[in-house]
Amino acid sequence: MSKIDAQLEKLIELNDELENYFRNTIIPQLFIDADLILRKFTPPAMKQFSLSISDLGKSITDVKEHFRFPSIIENIQYVITNNEILEKEIQTTDFRWYQMNIIPYVIAKTNQPNGVIITFVEITMRIKDLKEQEKLIYDYEILLDSLSHDFKTPLTSLALSIDRLKNLSPENSQQSKQLLNIIESGVKKMRNIITELTDSRKDEHKFKTEEELLNFGHILEDVRLTITANILESSAIIKSELEVSEIVFSRRKLRSIIYNLVINSIKFRSPNRPPYILIKTAMVGDMIRISIKDNGTGINPAMKEKIFSKYFRAENSIEGSGIGLYLVKEMVTSSGGRIELESKPGEGSEFVIFLKAV
Repeated sequence: MSKIDAQLEKLIELNDELENYFRNTIIPQLFIDADLILRKFTPPAMKQFSLSISDLGKSITDVKEHFRFPSIIENIQYVITNNEILEKEIQTTDFRWYQMNIIPYVIAKTNQPNGVIITFVEITMRIKDLKEQEKLIYDYEILLDSLSHDFKTPLTSLALSIDRLKNLSPENSQQSKQLLNIIESGVKKMRNIITELTDSRKDEHKFKTEEELLNFGHILEDVRLTITANILESSAIIKSELEVSEIVFSRRKLRSIIYNLVINSIKFRSPNRPPYILIKTAMVGDMIRISIKDNGTGINPAMKEKIFSKYFRAENSIEGSGIGLYLVKEMVTSSGGRIELESKPGEGSEFVIFLKAV
């Protein structure tokens, strides 16, 4: 086989791999070249944005209406000009929300963009959860205002009655009795407020994260796309071996758990090597085992329990509030699971999560 034939065969093989990726991905993706010509798109993009094979080769200006937002051309041109990733939350006309990531397609030899890859990750449920949380915060603010008001009146009466009682002469028993009745009434009022508050907390919480059947690979791809900039900046490699591909869990919680652990693996990477992160799932008895292993800086054995404390930050922490691992543990344990940690300083860490299989 000649050198040219070998090169052609290699190009065909690479093209077949690319075509296979585009056919099987579950996320709408578009490839647009530097001349704003639509070159490829995934099947989900065809469905979501009403694209057809006949749109391939057309200028994006001719098919932009399919994407239902006016600034897509300006966004694409910005990414090509500045060679920067652009992230944006958009809502389509069917009221569904997407996180749009426009990533420059860079030619290695020239380090110049030759187009963009656009991905759309649906975040409708995430936005819905955020709105529910905002409503919950508002409800709590109203509750605190109400409690403040309800306590203020009996407390004021109590304070005035006690002051008057102090200044009464022992002979004035009738007025003393009246003041004591007022004090008793105020105490009873506050006791009733506390009882009502306690009873209300026994009811189901207003904000519940809905459990559903999730594809673990989809959650992982969502996280991967969300942290694209971090992956590129650190040259991180993320691999997965998923023996268990489905799990019944809260989408928001599972995504948050995976996101926090993966982003920590990138943050606390070794200065001597790029991050390598291996994510595995397996069935262990009646539990689903999820492990996230990295080759980062590792964790001092003396800190293994402290790192799950609220607001704890490692000595070599560069950024963050120190609440990520605390939230991960809370979400895992509140769901009846557990989290374990194995780590060697200088070699890396492995977080292992066990969740109940339904």
